[in-house]
Amino acid sequence: MSKIPADLKYAQTHEWVRTLPDGVVEIGITDHAQQALGDLVFVEAPEPGRRVGAHEPFAVVESVKAASDIYSPVAGEVVAANAELASAPERINQEPYGAGWIARIRPDDPASLADLLAPADYGKLLEAEGD
Repeated sequence: MSKIPADLKYAQTHEWVRTLPDGVVEIGITDHAQQALGDLVFVEAPEPGRRVGAHEPFAVVESVKAASDIYSPVAGEVVAANAELASAPERINQEPYGAGWIARIRPDDPASLADLLAPADYGKLLEAEGD
């Protein structure tokens, strides 16, 4: 069973969102997603300064199994990318909710975070998918 931290919000496409004290959101892929992908061998994080739309691909992760787009749960400006992932993509496998974060985005509309899934709802989504 996948870990689902109670302090995060979730997208149906298996990204997690943590709101930081300054209103910026930190985004990564869930424990379920990293388990499904397997051992990650490459991460292409977005460039700071890039504008992204909600539900738009903004990063790529590649595993021994496949390459997958990562979708931004919110529209906004990328303010930071996790540069450590370029040389250590396995951080996502080891700590998907910690050192494995992918990017930080300043949302255009912080109220849009209310559209994301609560932990219990994300758990129901995983159950429906058979996790």
